[in-house]
Amino acid sequence: MPAVALLVAALVGGCGPSGGASTAAASGATATAATAGAGAASAAAADAAFAELEQRFGARLGVYAVDTGSGREVVHRTDERFAFASTIKSLAAGALLRKASDADLDKVVPYRQEDVLAWAPITSQHVATGMKLRDLASAAIQYSDNTAANLVFAELGGPAAVQQSLRDLGDSTTSVDRTEPTLNEATPGDTRDTSTPRVLAADLRRYVLGDILPEGRRGLLTDWLVGNTTGGPYIRAGVPADWRIGDKTGNAGYGTRNDVAVAWPSGGRAPIVIVVLTDRGKADATSDDALIAQATKTVVSALG
Repeated sequence: MPAVALLVAALVGGCGPSGGASTAAASGATATAATAGAGAASAAAADAAFAELEQRFGARLGVYAVDTGSGREVVHRTDERFAFASTIKSLAAGALLRKASDADLDKVVPYRQEDVLAWAPITSQHVATGMKLRDLASAAIQYSDNTAANLVFAELGGPAAVQQSLRDLGDSTTSVDRTEPTLNEATPGDTRDTSTPRVLAADLRRYVLGDILPEGRRGLLTDWLVGNTTGGPYIRAGVPADWRIGDKTGNAGYGTRNDVAVAWPSGGRAPIVIVVLTDRGKADATSDDALIAQATKTVVSALG
């Protein structure tokens, strides 16, 4: 039989009752195309929802979320720079846990009354005794204590050292330039103390879900984030009540309000990393807590 005839016979055979493999392949391709189409539609709907939120709240909104199981992403202005504000405290704590020995973490750090900043709910109570380094890191995350954050920065070697710790993770974007409270100025167009939603999410993922930290240290950072007391109205308010959330919030000038989180959905699903950054561009602007919660609801809906 000529070669052309053999080829035609093979194709016809594949289309008949005995062509199960071809049928399965076609069905698989159809399912894949349908999934991709649904994902594209979901992403488009999410982007439209984010744009509507920006209009409603009079704000700029940056979102990056990734389902670490499926790899599906939800994005909006994900590569634009925003002031990171106090969300940097989570990454500074991660850097500390990567660098410090157990003895370092247990050493008492002394400080003076003049070191205590306006927002220092924990360190203000321990001026006479000082605090263990691990407790300073915990206070910086769970209560956003600014004095505690500055002492952690100092232990690492200052803002430049915190930035280098991120460079060591592969982050070439985040700019860490000042300490509390001036890192919260958030002047539009100033790249100091800024990053992007995508990059902050990648950094947080490396510390909390990756292998950058030993298991025990990773668990400690996770416990600090899950025990955060400042995140109630933000990402936590936008996810189902039975999800476990570890987050770090931030608040700065020009209406800046941020939250970065790792979410553990119920039912054994893989964790989701969520970063929502917002600002309003005016020096006297205030932030609106509901914006982050609403953006998070859009993320959850888009990821399914």
